[in-house]
Amino acid sequence: MKQFLEKQFKLSQFHTNVKTEFLAGLTTFVTMAYVLATVPNILGGAGLDKHVMLTAMVMLIILTSCAMAFYTNRPFALAPGLGSVGIVASMIANEGISAPVAAGVIFWSGILFILISFLGLREAVVRVIPVSLKQAVSAGIGLFIALLGAKSCGLIVANADKNTLAFGKLNSASVIVCVIGFIILLIMKARNVAGGMILTILLTTLIGIPFGVTKLPESIVSLPANIGTQFMKVDFPGALNFAYIPFLIALFVPDFFSTFGTVLGVGAKAGYLDKDGNLPGIDRCFKVDAIATSFGALFGMPSMTTYLESSAGVEAGGKTGLTVVFTSLFFALALFFAPVALIIPSAATAPVLIYIGINMLSSMKNINYSDITEYIPAFVCVTFTIFANNIANGICAALPVYLILKIATGKRKEISPVMYVLVAVCMLYFYSIIR
Repeated sequence: MKQFLEKQFKLSQFHTNVKTEFLAGLTTFVTMAYVLATVPNILGGAGLDKHVMLTAMVMLIILTSCAMAFYTNRPFALAPGLGSVGIVASMIANEGISAPVAAGVIFWSGILFILISFLGLREAVVRVIPVSLKQAVSAGIGLFIALLGAKSCGLIVANADKNTLAFGKLNSASVIVCVIGFIILLIMKARNVAGGMILTILLTTLIGIPFGVTKLPESIVSLPANIGTQFMKVDFPGALNFAYIPFLIALFVPDFFSTFGTVLGVGAKAGYLDKDGNLPGIDRCFKVDAIATSFGALFGMPSMTTYLESSAGVEAGGKTGLTVVFTSLFFALALFFAPVALIIPSAATAPVLIYIGINMLSSMKNINYSDITEYIPAFVCVTFTIFANNIANGICAALPVYLILKIATGKRKEISPVMYVLVAVCMLYFYSIIR
């Protein structure tokens, strides 16, 4: 078995081993475990059977993450994007669109992904993105991850009266447990404790018990639901109605930019990027991600995408696809022991997300601050990733700014023709938002 793993995942080449990959896979799993509760509940609120969707989601996570592992040998796990989950739930619950038609829209957005991925257009787009923006994407994702962590435990909340983000109830049990966990993690990192992240999550989960943050399960074992009733409930022709194009764009553009942003951001953290900020073999990652979206649609699942939480496994030392193979194994166990997996509170994973986010800001040191055409778009990318609460929004805001500044400073020769197409897509995306 050890020889097979070495041959398949080239562990020695990436200076890692099975133990490290195991701990990294476990770290990714516990950081992603919240999807077991959030995604099925959101879809359940739209009228779908949440038990069926839970089983379907876990099976899709396992299949697509293993496909990523064996085809690309990268530690990127896949799951339904929460943004697309929200869009699909809104289509069904608020817009009155049937679930089969919504699944059809997801499917066709995936087909669009597949076409541009296998034609090499997706990789070409990434190569056109300037190095400064690639570095900014990594930093923006870092802040986004940190904000997700801070919001998940109530440390940061939306202040409706002032229309701003603000501190939550700092004396709440969830925030106190999160702060304790963050202190533990800092000590673990300062002392270079092996497996520090997963130990922090487990210790913080235990600390959360007397605070009432960690809820002990009423049962240990749960049985998977029959997903056969959900398979192929897709209205392929109905989804091609012109009226659904805005929804197609709303699903496609964020997933497109979020995926390449996540892959580059996590890839940068893992040390995969070359001197031009490109990720070797990124086309393989895109192909898996694209096929995963259309395949997931056959079960009515919103866009399957590469998950930001993969960065937790990378931070824990994961370097190869074996990391997400282990992550998949833990999700497989979660099918039967979901109540146990769900006891890990947000307050226990929040410290890890905040720490990872802070670390990813280091990429901003590579920005050329003497060139306004480079640092202003980079700043816009980072800023609007946070302000607009979406990775894709940050990228879509930065690209037009980059184009305008290059033209205004007489640097038109530095602009690739593909950049004009990208900016047009960004404008179309913003139009779909305000329409």
